[in-house]
Amino acid sequence: MLRRWLFADQLGPHFLDDRHQPLLLIESKAVFRRRAFHRQKAHLVLSALRHRAAELGDQALHLRAETYREALVRVREPVEVNHPTSRRARDLVRSLGRVTVLPPRGFVTAIEDFTAWADERRGTIRLDDFYRYARRHHRVLLDGDEPVGGRWSLDAENRQPPPKRSGPLDVPPPPMPEEDDIDAEVRHDLDRWAAEGIRFVGRDGPRLFPATRTEATTRLHHFLRHRLPKFGPYENAMVTTDPFMAHSLLSSSFNLGLLDPMEAIRGAEEAYHTGHAPLPSVEGFVRQLLGWRDFVWHLYWYFEVGHRRSDGVGARRSVPSWFADLDADSVRARCLSDVLAGVRDRGWVHHTPRLMVLNNYAMQRGWRPSELVDWFHRSFVDGYEWAMTANVVGMSQYADLGQMSTKPYAASGEYVNRVSDYCGGCPYDPKGRHGENACPYTGGYWVFLDRTRERLPSTARMARSLRQLDQLDDLPVIKEQERRRGSQAP
Repeated sequence: MLRRWLFADQLGPHFLDDRHQPLLLIESKAVFRRRAFHRQKAHLVLSALRHRAAELGDQALHLRAETYREALVRVREPVEVNHPTSRRARDLVRSLGRVTVLPPRGFVTAIEDFTAWADERRGTIRLDDFYRYARRHHRVLLDGDEPVGGRWSLDAENRQPPPKRSGPLDVPPPPMPEEDDIDAEVRHDLDRWAAEGIRFVGRDGPRLFPATRTEATTRLHHFLRHRLPKFGPYENAMVTTDPFMAHSLLSSSFNLGLLDPMEAIRGAEEAYHTGHAPLPSVEGFVRQLLGWRDFVWHLYWYFEVGHRRSDGVGARRSVPSWFADLDADSVRARCLSDVLAGVRDRGWVHHTPRLMVLNNYAMQRGWRPSELVDWFHRSFVDGYEWAMTANVVGMSQYADLGQMSTKPYAASGEYVNRVSDYCGGCPYDPKGRHGENACPYTGGYWVFLDRTRERLPSTARMARSLRQLDQLDDLPVIKEQERRRGSQAP
């Protein structure tokens, strides 16, 4: 009988067909030796793999080796594996003569269905179009063939600024996992590896994210019942005292394969139909899973391998060491300092800090998109190459010049001020373009537009910003100021 090999991001029951089939789990130390992962990410991945091995008992052969190839030498039976989630792993399994590669799992829309859909678009591939296709194809939140509520996207209802009162959002906190002996063993091994010279970034800390399916389903059910109703209105808001807001904190669980995304989508649907959550919150959550998560997964494979190296906006600077090493204490800008500290301390911040604080600053400074893909992959507990390539190269950095996005997500400090409480108490003025207290995001925004205007699309979405750029009489002063700032910690 074929032994099924489960990678560490294929740990849920939906990656199996036969509950009695012999299984294979492999820990490769070389994965952690090649690049410096966040300490908490390394802990989570190894904890999840070892917890799954303990659950499976004698059904699974659990091997620890320097490389996958070295481990496979110790396996007698022929092996099959679900399609891996990275090109490197896919090329590895294809090169192994006795390994059969099965279709991918863990996503909603099949690769062949996405490819057929995308080929018909003739180069115009947009999330909104795919999302409508996926809603209809999988019969999600539909009334006949039309969207429940009459509109496909309720994003306009989900853009509320942070609550005016201070303090965390008024929602029950997510259930947190309790560490056990397996976690202690992982922490001991990582300490030993660090002593041997394997480098990690970020701080160690108690495990915040599920490592087992039981932990993941507990958090999912709690989210659907108690947190989903408030998720939508404040999903884009950033609050200093509340990094979690009403987000599900399940992205790592989906990306480890502990949860099947469709079970969460149907659960959210049920929450709407039973009156436990309003439609804008449910639609926003469904769009993240059925729409965006599947979309970036498919684009990773649909675009050529060179997509990761796209540099359409001429971003040639290296990511500076203070950013790469998560040195939040060197940063004075309150938003960037707090968000970078969140990555350092938790290996996670939600999507708005990623896009509008971290990626926005990187794009303004002209840092290489390929380096940023690697940084997000290593630094986030939910970071994987497939997830970060399109998110960074296509969406946040606009390095592919619009293959998947209609405009660059560049914004000034005034935008950060609208969606957060960061600017109060910050030494920089979000309205200031130049001067000692000028916000680096505001000055950086105008310099980015000036530097890239010949590369940007002449679309209606960019016209207003470019007209405003032409009206700036202090642009030379702003450019000189931002030249002096460069990539140093602001």
